[in-house]
Amino acid sequence: LQAGSSLTLILTQDGTGSRSGTFTNVKWSGGSGPTLTTTANTGIDILTFYTFNGGASPVWYGFSAGLAFA
Repeated sequence: LQAGSSLTLILTQDGTGSRSGTFTNVKWSGGSGPTLTTTANTGIDILTFYTFNGGASPVWYGFSAGLAFA
């Protein structure tokens, strides 16, 4: 994994809805991750992760690129 690597994750709720996510070893602004949209079938959230150091043990920084898309 190279320094400066990023990834974008698009999360869409299934027909049950109310699913949550746990992101371990991610540093978030304010110290905690976003509250994901829980609406069944239409809850869409976009998260972006970036590492400055890469390597075998990268430090990931998480950002909400957009929440509650419908």
